[in-house]
Amino acid sequence: MHVQDMATLAGSLAGLAGAGGAMSIALARRTRSSLACGHALVPDRLTDPLPVVLRLGLAGMTVRVVPGPHGELFLGPGDPQPGRTLRRLVLAPLFARAQATGGRLWPDQHAPFQLVVEFTGPVRDTDSLLRAYRMLDQQLRDHATLLSRSAGGEVTPGVVTVTVAGIVDARDLLAAQPTRYAFADGGFDDLGSRSTPAELAPVLSEPWARRFGWDGREPIAAEERHLLHALIRAAHEDGRTVRISGLAEGSRRARAAVWGELAAAGVDAIADRDLHGLARFLRRHPVARTPEPELPARTGRHGAPRPV
Repeated sequence: MHVQDMATLAGSLAGLAGAGGAMSIALARRTRSSLACGHALVPDRLTDPLPVVLRLGLAGMTVRVVPGPHGELFLGPGDPQPGRTLRRLVLAPLFARAQATGGRLWPDQHAPFQLVVEFTGPVRDTDSLLRAYRMLDQQLRDHATLLSRSAGGEVTPGVVTVTVAGIVDARDLLAAQPTRYAFADGGFDDLGSRSTPAELAPVLSEPWARRFGWDGREPIAAEERHLLHALIRAAHEDGRTVRISGLAEGSRRARAAVWGELAAAGVDAIADRDLHGLARFLRRHPVARTPEPELPARTGRHGAPRPV
């Protein structure tokens, strides 16, 4: 791990608007401790999702984006809405918060915040796809010192890890970059894959219904429980973490039963649209995560490292 690469976190954010920094400070004062296994699937009704996610302490979020005509990314789904860009509503305030709190989104943060950028809607052509990714790549590079990166086959963790999902050719785009600040979204079919190694797709993510039929209303079948535990164990042995989403719709009690089984199996991130219900469950039932590489030392006001 290259600690010196993170020694100037504050300096990388000098260009952000003061309003963003003030907002992130206010968020930090209201936010509880983090929930390492909590991942928010942002509901469409949330017009400004980041404050809710951070206030609840969920340690990751998936946002759907729609490429605009000039490559800018708008929060989706649907047609692009003026002002509702990924940069304005998610990236700028997220990085401003990291600056305001010395290189941590929460005082007890020890692993990167998982930001999944999911492209939605039809891609008009290859050129529009390339423009959209290049826009995202440039916006990430503007805050490189805060991001997990891959260089020379080695991954260095940062305050935030960005994953690109929803693009069929994303892996080719990412793999072609010698140094990059985003990763591909993997699946269990990538276990042991040489073409999709852990440094390209460190997180395996699948919807629950792809392999499991249990909906939480009755006890889980022994076969499904065994399969779940086996998949999680295999992923960890392959050097990857696991995020499960797409849980069956049902009562909160049934969903809580599924959350409990996922936690018991060692899933690293439980993704759900019921943000408040998931946060409440995880606070009442703390989950011990598989240890991940620690983030570099926190920084002081002028970027000098200080103890966590």
